Amino acid sequence: MWRRLGALLCGPAQSTRLCTSLPKHYSSRPTSGGRATIFALSSGQGKCGVAVIRTSGPASGTAVLGLTTLRALPQPRVATLRLLQDPGSSEPLDKGLILWFPGPHSFTGEDCAEFHVHGGPAVVSAVLGALGSIPGLRPAEAGEFTKRAFQNGKLSLTEVEGLGDLIHAETEAQRRQALRQLQGELGQLCQGWGETLTTALAHLEAYIDFSEDDNLEEGVLEWVDRTVQGLREALLAHLQDARRGQRLRSGAHVVIAGPPNAGRRPVAIVSPEPGTTRDVVESAVDIGGFPALLSDTAGLRDSPDLVEQEGVRRAQDRLAQADVVLALLDATDLASASSRHFLETVVTPGGPSTPSRRILLVLNKTDLLPEGMKPRRPALPPHLLLSCKTEAGLEAVLASLKRELATVCGDPTTGPPILTRARHRHHLQSCCEALGRYEQSKARDLALAAEELRAARRHLGHLTGQTRADDVLDVIFRDFCIGK
Repeated sequence: MWRRLGALLCGPAQSTRLCTSLPKHYSSRPTSGGRATIFALSSGQGKCGVAVIRTSGPASGTAVLGLTTLRALPQPRVATLRLLQDPGSSEPLDKGLILWFPGPHSFTGEDCAEFHVHGGPAVVSAVLGALGSIPGLRPAEAGEFTKRAFQNGKLSLTEVEGLGDLIHAETEAQRRQALRQLQGELGQLCQGWGETLTTALAHLEAYIDFSEDDNLEEGVLEWVDRTVQGLREALLAHLQDARRGQRLRSGAHVVIAGPPNAGRRPVAIVSPEPGTTRDVVESAVDIGGFPALLSDTAGLRDSPDLVEQEGVRRAQDRLAQADVVLALLDATDLASASSRHFLETVVTPGGPSTPSRRILLVLNKTDLLPEGMKPRRPALPPHLLLSCKTEAGLEAVLASLKRELATVCGDPTTGPPILTRARHRHHLQSCCEALGRYEQSKARDLALAAEELRAARRHLGHLTGQTRADDVLDVIFRDFCIGK
């Protein structure tokens, strides 16, 4: 139920992911031999004013000369207007801008070129076909440009993830957070931790090797202990962020719940009969710049109907997973048994609510109350008044919901960089555990304690990409678009 409120909150349709693909006749298999030069359409597909086709690799200069009448490569990073032609037949293809980016001063660190052509499908297809006919060039795979930038040290792994998040950002808060990560804030923080850990490990190994000599200053081991303890406290503090970054990246879970017929349902089955809504309808929405997954659930009540029982069970499952609950009650029916039961079990303290779940109580159908009359029920928790029919009170509900989302997602513009992926949390947690084992091992064997510090440093390296794991890289880059 609650379809009217769900429709009001959802607003216009959300934007789609910016992905492109090559024409079907191209093969994505790498060429044999040395490092191939890749090419792809990097702007969106479909008719547009300008399309950008880019290359990266040692044959990029050959591609520029092959598609133009130029005898020498153009001046770096200066747009040059030229007629593009087929390298085999010299047939004119289009007139467009060419930009030349010699490595290592390019996005990928390799020689790169860009062809800015008219965005008609026939023009794009012809230019891609011409590039494919040049020896040493092949179509790029998804995320391959960014992968080469990472492999050539132009981006850290956390910056790569920030770039991917920026491409797919659909709300203002997601854009701001992704931009901070792309600018390297999380990577720089982890790099600082890694340098501290490396220094502590170096001092510990020096103590192990030379503790019997007179060349070491006093208090070396105590300094290592203090450093490790301080680093562990810093990591634990960073982990205690209530997973705000992951909610900001993926969307906070907002559940609309209440007894039957507390809302109005023009989107689904329209009926005054309670229990006609039996499933959960979900939609990704942008609420005040924050991403939210809005779950519209079945009315909560006891019912002999097996199908409705399943709908209620699913609604209760969503409640258990919710970050924010939009608790909806009928303002004209607050004294009913179903409303009292909902207030006692879901809204008021002592119910199934948890500290991580925030509840916003909304009284709907205020348009059915006599003019000037307020809902009658003593000791109601703080609440908002709303009419889904007239939309009176909707702005106040949205403003309150935005404040709740800002609390569970955090402010992406302030404070230290936040963890946006489960991968980040896993490696920081594993690093903390290794530092904890250092405390336990140092009393038995300093060599074992040093090994725990090495393990902690490896986990930080995995987080930033300094220690590579190919399976992790495959997961990260497969979500990128072709051409990026």
